[in-house]
Amino acid sequence: MKTDDIKVRLQGVLDGGHVFVRDLTGTSDHFQVVAVSEKFNGLSLLDQHRLVYGPLEKDIQGAIHALSIKTFTEEQWQSSPLREEVENGINYS
Repeated sequence: MKTDDIKVRLQGVLDGGHVFVRDLTGTSDHFQVVAVSEKFNGLSLLDQHRLVYGPLEKDIQGAIHALSIKTFTEEQWQSSPLREEVENGINYS
């Protein structure tokens, strides 16, 4: 699976949120997703991760062997130390 495929799927669910995807091993089956969306406001961390996991569920243990998820509301994202790295495209697409 390609990082762009994951990005497109998740952007459709997050309604204008930002999605950044990193291929962790270069083998196109281990990914890290960083998702930023106002849809996460008021949701528990578990529910935030479910929102991201849902559109990819059919590919888990198939095209996707491992998936790391980091979720942020827009407010949390503004103060996240990960923000600069991700928004500058360092290791993320």
